[in-house]
Amino acid sequence: MSTVLSGMRVVEGSAFVAVPLAGMTLAQMGADVIRFDRIEGGLDAKRWPVAESGQSHFWAGMNKGKRSIAVNMRSPEGKELITRVITAPGEDAGLFISNLRVRGWMDHETLSQHRNDLIMVTLMGDRFGRPAVDYTVNPALGIPHITGPEGHPDPVANALPAWDLIAGNMVVSALLAAERRRLRTGLGDDVELSLKDVAAANLGHLGMIGDAATNPKQRGKSGNDLYGAYGHDFLCADGQRVMVIGLTDRQWKLIVDATQSGEAMAALEKETGLSLKEESNRWALRRQISSVLEPWFAKRNLSDFAAEFDKAGLTWSVFRSLKDALEHDKDLTTDNPMFTMMDQQGLGRFPVPASPVSFAHSGQNEARPAPRLGEHTEEILSEVVGADDTEIAQLFDKGIVSSQAA
Repeated sequence: MSTVLSGMRVVEGSAFVAVPLAGMTLAQMGADVIRFDRIEGGLDAKRWPVAESGQSHFWAGMNKGKRSIAVNMRSPEGKELITRVITAPGEDAGLFISNLRVRGWMDHETLSQHRNDLIMVTLMGDRFGRPAVDYTVNPALGIPHITGPEGHPDPVANALPAWDLIAGNMVVSALLAAERRRLRTGLGDDVELSLKDVAAANLGHLGMIGDAATNPKQRGKSGNDLYGAYGHDFLCADGQRVMVIGLTDRQWKLIVDATQSGEAMAALEKETGLSLKEESNRWALRRQISSVLEPWFAKRNLSDFAAEFDKAGLTWSVFRSLKDALEHDKDLTTDNPMFTMMDQQGLGRFPVPASPVSFAHSGQNEARPAPRLGEHTEEILSEVVGADDTEIAQLFDKGIVSSQAA
């Protein structure tokens, strides 16, 4: 585990992707992240993918390295207890991240009465507080209309929750920025962002909003072609499919040299009057370029050119299922120091990633498993809340808290 955030304590009240990812990211950089959940488990406790045991690979993946406390949050005692956890004293504490927007007992106005320098970062669905997920944000912003095979009439959803992943990291950025301000001024903060705003902002950053606003022609689907440049997928003689990219001048020249297609490309330039040194021209002539290259790949097995492509430095890859990637890609094995083989109760043994960020001077980057629900309830009550043995016993006896500690 990296220790760059060692000493920082963050409390997380969350479900699903973005905020659990934020908490895990902080935990993997050394922060003590305490996730609180209902006694019966959070909303994402059984989220797919799941193992044969019924336990959630998703939950285990998103909560690595955290501590867990399980609380009956419907009870007044449970609400009071969560308040004490969130607002517990400590110079590097008083940090709360959530996407469970609860007006009243768990909003910043109320919590800051118990700790006036509290920093709370809340992720909403949209800026009005309505629920949203990637599968609703993308259709609202036009992404399915540019996704899928060229000419395909129906919108195509994207299986990767890209906005959630970006939003989770923006929660981390917002928390650390607010904490830096607190170190200088002593002031807490109530920070809000929304998933839809994260998506809209990034579409603007990518130039897509400007393009839609000023270009009379609507962008359509481009299949596996790299929009605005050259990139295409090719079927090989052995049935393998590869993706080859010619985004930069260097990448383009490497493709031409590796496929011995220089004469054919020169003839295409002469025929069209367009220089293929220009990125936009490679996009305009992508079908003709692919027609030149397709026979080259169709006559060769992957093994005939893979090593040469790597040696030459081409930007390319093989299409694989994740199962195939686990078998063939050493970046998903312990050859990559980010991964550790780990036995996780009820889930099995498989490679588990630590943070992809490596800090040279802050300790070994190692993966840690996710906790069992309520695994650390007793120690959190003692260490963070300051409850004595009698109070802890009473909380368990009354069903206010629970634990699945080993």
